[in-house]
Amino acid sequence: MRRSRAFIPTTKEVPSDATLPSHQFLVRGGFINQQGAGLYNFMPLGKIVLEKIRTIVKEELDKAGCNEVQLSFVTPISLWDRSGRAETMGKEMLRIQDRHQNDFVLSPTNEEAIVELVKNRVTSYKDLPLNLYQINTKFRDEARPRYGLLRGREFLMKDGYSFHASEEDMVREFDLMEETYKKIFTRLGLDFRVVEADSGAIGGTGSKEFHVLANSGEDTLVVCESCDYGANIETIFESEEEVDAYNEKSYEELRELELEQKCSCGATLSFKKGIEVGHIFQLGTKYSAALEANFSDENGKPRPFEMATFGIGVSRLVASVIEQNHDENGCIWTKETAPYTVNIMISNIKDEEQMTLGEELYLKLLGENIEVMFDDRKERFGFKMKDAELIGFPYTVIIGKELSNGFVQVYDRKTTEKISVKTGDIYSKIMELI
Repeated sequence: MRRSRAFIPTTKEVPSDATLPSHQFLVRGGFINQQGAGLYNFMPLGKIVLEKIRTIVKEELDKAGCNEVQLSFVTPISLWDRSGRAETMGKEMLRIQDRHQNDFVLSPTNEEAIVELVKNRVTSYKDLPLNLYQINTKFRDEARPRYGLLRGREFLMKDGYSFHASEEDMVREFDLMEETYKKIFTRLGLDFRVVEADSGAIGGTGSKEFHVLANSGEDTLVVCESCDYGANIETIFESEEEVDAYNEKSYEELRELELEQKCSCGATLSFKKGIEVGHIFQLGTKYSAALEANFSDENGKPRPFEMATFGIGVSRLVASVIEQNHDENGCIWTKETAPYTVNIMISNIKDEEQMTLGEELYLKLLGENIEVMFDDRKERFGFKMKDAELIGFPYTVIIGKELSNGFVQVYDRKTTEKISVKTGDIYSKIMELI
């Protein structure tokens, strides 16, 4: 993409309500803009990042044997009445009426809808197990939408649902999805932990959360550095007041506290802050029994499906990457999530030699399917460099004054180091770096 043709409206102004780095930099970098309270538009750069994350999620789920579907965003409220969640979800669920006064909801999740989809279509134990998922829009009417994409009202979510003939097989799939989620977050280049969690309004007998570790995280975690144990503090303390008190403390404050409890492995437990990006639940027959969704077992007897459900906050991951990877100048994208891997920056576009080399390198990288931005704007060098740091291109090739001596510079966004490279070696150097 030529920068002169790209729609990337960067700005120096920080949104008045933006307290977190991801909110500030995603708006300032031209990734998103606010449509209303908790409502965000994804502009071209943001859309690229969103689709990259979506693709990784889809690839790993498909490898695990899941089937992708797409459910209607609008769901009859009668389904929610039958499961009992029309009341328990409360005001978070946005209710609407059509012109015929029929009642609907904008789906915050889709357990009821997926059960209706499978009901009477999967009728025998021979057709099980089955794992269906979608990556679709959700809406939850947050009382206090804040933190940009981390607590919006409308968001993109991956929600998956599995159906089984036995609890044993449901647990097997639950464990498989845990491993699949680990692969997804590892591919995204994130430092994360899996923790024991409360099932909340979704229900069921057991659940695990996946948290991106970040000092700005809303949730307080208790983790062991010697083994894989981790838990959300809501599973440790019974008092809601105690949980809220810990969650309100900053990471710096938590570091000063010590836990009396020890891990089962004998090691000391410590506090971390995390951003929840995934949650998996063992549902049992909670929804299938309520909605009378049955299959015939080996003896021909009707039984409700054993179920599990699996969620990932896809749009939330866009912000989570930046909460974990940024500095005072802007975004630092991981290689798997960067909107463009290489940024070619011409210091002086009036210099024919600089422009010629930039054009040649740009076309060569495009020919190799490298995601490359060619900054050919008539702007000052300092302005373009600030933009490159704000947006967070992993590598920026600076073609400037050193060209007269046969060199260009490569700026590494993560390390902030600049190295000089001979013009004849620049292509091979970029390929080595990426």
